[in-house]
Amino acid sequence: MNKLKHALNNILHSLMIQLVFHHFKKNLALLTVWVVVIAAFSGGLGKVYGIHYLFLDPEYLGEVGFWSFFIVGLAFGNLIMAWHITTYILDGHRFRFIGVLQRPFTKFSLNNSLLPLLALVLYIVLLVRFQINNGFAESHDIFIYVSGLLLGIIAMHLLMILYFRFTNKDIFIFLAGTLDKKLRKNVLSRDRVMSRVRENKADEYNVTNYLDLKFRKRTTEHIVNFGNREAIVRVFDQNHFNSVVVELCIIGVILLLGFFMHIEFLQIPAAASSLLIFAIAVMLVGAISYWFKGWGLTFAMGIFILVNVVVKTGFGKGINQATGINYDTLKTEYSVENLQTVHSKEQYVHDKLHMLETLENWKSKWKNPKDQKMVFLCVSGGGQRAALWTVNALLSADSALNGSLMDQTALITGASGGVIGAAYYREMFRRNPEIATSGSRGMLLERIGKDNLNPVIFGLLVNDLFFKMRTYEYAGRTYSIDRGYVFEQNLNKNLGYVFNQQIRDYMEEEKAAKIPTLIMSPTIANDGRKLYISSQPISFMGVSSEILKDTNQKIRGVDFQGLFKNNDPGELSFLSALRMSASFPYITPNISLPAEPRVEIMDAGISDNFGISDAVRFVDVFQDWITENTAGVVFLVVRDTKSNSPVEKRPNPSVIDRLTYPIASVYNNLTNMQDINNDARIEQMKSWFAGDVEVVEIAYDSFEKNGATSEVERASLSWHLTAKEKQHIQRNISIESNQAAINKLQLLLKSSSNP
Repeated sequence: MNKLKHALNNILHSLMIQLVFHHFKKNLALLTVWVVVIAAFSGGLGKVYGIHYLFLDPEYLGEVGFWSFFIVGLAFGNLIMAWHITTYILDGHRFRFIGVLQRPFTKFSLNNSLLPLLALVLYIVLLVRFQINNGFAESHDIFIYVSGLLLGIIAMHLLMILYFRFTNKDIFIFLAGTLDKKLRKNVLSRDRVMSRVRENKADEYNVTNYLDLKFRKRTTEHIVNFGNREAIVRVFDQNHFNSVVVELCIIGVILLLGFFMHIEFLQIPAAASSLLIFAIAVMLVGAISYWFKGWGLTFAMGIFILVNVVVKTGFGKGINQATGINYDTLKTEYSVENLQTVHSKEQYVHDKLHMLETLENWKSKWKNPKDQKMVFLCVSGGGQRAALWTVNALLSADSALNGSLMDQTALITGASGGVIGAAYYREMFRRNPEIATSGSRGMLLERIGKDNLNPVIFGLLVNDLFFKMRTYEYAGRTYSIDRGYVFEQNLNKNLGYVFNQQIRDYMEEEKAAKIPTLIMSPTIANDGRKLYISSQPISFMGVSSEILKDTNQKIRGVDFQGLFKNNDPGELSFLSALRMSASFPYITPNISLPAEPRVEIMDAGISDNFGISDAVRFVDVFQDWITENTAGVVFLVVRDTKSNSPVEKRPNPSVIDRLTYPIASVYNNLTNMQDINNDARIEQMKSWFAGDVEVVEIAYDSFEKNGATSEVERASLSWHLTAKEKQHIQRNISIESNQAAINKLQLLLKSSSNP
């Protein structure tokens, strides 16, 4: 019994355990970083967005392999070293005997490794389990992945150990008189350490043993009463100085990488970028705590307020711009009065007549237009998942129709990733009208499924997190580089550089009905109105036909080209227009447009994630023409969610769940509420539209059973997909409900004549 008590006492009073106790007592802010990291790779944080997949299946240069895990390992090792450096600076003085040891920082780090080690073990367990369940990696692949991760961590530790080996001096060298004289003159740092040592006249923690560099337990009995306090201060002083140098070098390297962020080789995995951000957070928290002690929180709040004031006053180019728009001319007035002027009765008539020419051109493609149904393509948002699913669905539907889908489609509406997928498919059809039957399916799906997240998070790390110093030229104008621009450029690269157009470049082909008209409808954050972006003038989308009788009615949507007519709207980069419809929260920043007050743009999915409301609005405006000249309309809805999803079981709620449920339930059910509203719109439409109305839904159904066993996990809402997610999305087109939908589409359009 006494032996057990003695053993437990040795464990409890070891430096390793006492450091853990201290961190929970004094360093909760630093511990929070580890909690967030663990939550990130375990799925406890942002699982629906696939954040854990960034760590469990990282990509580098388009591949998951040794080097992708090695780079993540380097970043993980850097986070561990940032933890050791920061806690050593903050807490080394609390264990004065450490200053008497040879290689004090290295021994402190070894004994300070319990929490990082637990996090690493959990990471590896989850990694191995994921790769086994993923089904794409063999045993030797998993071994290579884990080896890459561990070698990356070891490499980073070796670099740091070598640096401290040749720069840190221990107390024995100091007593021999060889400590660098310049470091003795570092008054500011030494005074700070001295004050900390004075605060702890006696060690606050009872440490009886520690691990040496050979992992042997060593007693502290012979060193705890070392009396030369000045010598200990000098050791901590010099060690702290070298630690600060390391931290500054890390931040300097990150800033330097910002100037080369366009180089693909340097675009490290998103998980590695995230870990570097966490490391910076650890260093900043440590620096504030060290220099400002009890005033740290006040200082941090003061800095936040200062930065907020600087950004609010518009110092520098703090806004995120839309490429091609003229920000140097007078700002457009954004007011109800000006909106009514832009959406006048005269403009409504002008734009409607302009679109009627397009409809007549669509009609002229058919031998018997009265037998032809007009297709409205409505695509849902959902990041990379929706983009890949949209292209997958359109390829299958178009192939079943012998390549006539784009000719039969008059209008494309929708949100986010779905619009990107539909725009890409339309562009490929524009270049090759036989794209659906040309055998290019694999190439199109591979391109649209490529990662778009690594360069964006890397851009956030090396550019947006600090200062947006770099610029680029477009159409003779200068814009600041931000992660939104990085997203646009990477998307274009992934798709084969097919989107180098401005929105006006599509005007003639859309008007001639050679390709469907595309209307993008991001949301204006200022007031919730939709911003309708198209190559065509479309003021009729934002007001009722009652404008012809009552010119003082409410403006429900805003015609982009009409409102910003003095800012060269036709020169807007098509990529920026796509991004405005796909402003993924916190990943791709919201674009600001040159208006007074400034107009902020949010994702189109906030208003209608499916584009059905816009399609119904279009039919409303042109219902007489459509009734007279076609056999009716078909809403082809390509969505990345099932319309009648099962009701999820809600476990017993916690106190936090009860507090957040009123708001969380609204957010989580936003799609369901939009579905209900859209169903009501179509039902109402059948009462006022004289023609035939049909709805065909091709839906990514994550609730389909995998064979006869279990439900397949839904692909994440992200700009990064794992190989398994891509495979599941592509395979999902073959399920019974989607094949039935494609067959229904064939039957509805079977009487169509080829153009």
